[in-house]
Amino acid sequence: MHVMMFPPLQYTVAMSLKYLTLWTLQGHAGSPNPWKVLMILEELKVPYELKPVDLGDLKKEPYESINPNGRVPALEDPNTGITIWESGAIIEYLVDTYDKQHAISFTLGSKEYYESKQWLYYQVSGQGPYFGQAAWFTVYHPEKVPSAVERYVNEIRRVSDVLNRSLENKEYLVGGKYSYVDAAFVPWFEVAALFWSNEMDLEKNFPHVNSWLNRIKARPAIAKTIDDKAKAAAAQGK
Repeated sequence: MHVMMFPPLQYTVAMSLKYLTLWTLQGHAGSPNPWKVLMILEELKVPYELKPVDLGDLKKEPYESINPNGRVPALEDPNTGITIWESGAIIEYLVDTYDKQHAISFTLGSKEYYESKQWLYYQVSGQGPYFGQAAWFTVYHPEKVPSAVERYVNEIRRVSDVLNRSLENKEYLVGGKYSYVDAAFVPWFEVAALFWSNEMDLEKNFPHVNSWLNRIKARPAIAKTIDDKAKAAAAQGK
């Protein structure tokens, strides 16, 4: 079980909640999407426990009854009776349910509310799949296919350029404040920094993205999650 510490003003509220269960991949340090959800759980100080699933069990029962797509993450909330999968949908659920004061989200129906959804959908449909395919063909595909690697690494650059232009003269993506959608982009950029730091050179080629990521990663909840991920990776490598 993941043990969390809460500031005094939030302690009573947090302890009144039952622990949410987040399904992750056994040895999940290399799987970015659960970490995206973990960042939001940490930001909102919602108590949770991790439930790892072996890779070979993802597309079998009982996990398929939780997520018929056989992927991680999935989330079970005993406080509401809701079980939900797909990382973007989980994040929307968490902020709708546990961010009533809009600390990292926006008022329902506002311009910023829809803009944040726009960027979340860009993350889940643009950044995640392209970065993921680049990682697959660079590291995991049994045959070397240079044209595929080139295509998807170029897509990483394109996605980064869209963000870089959008962040010019802005600290965050939406509404002049940090929000859940900023955090959603971080885990896959961590993967990109691991595999393609020289090809991308964020500081030189995408300076607004680079500054933005540094601001996000300086936040305690994000820094803690990144540190937890590094510890998980170190333990996984033993």
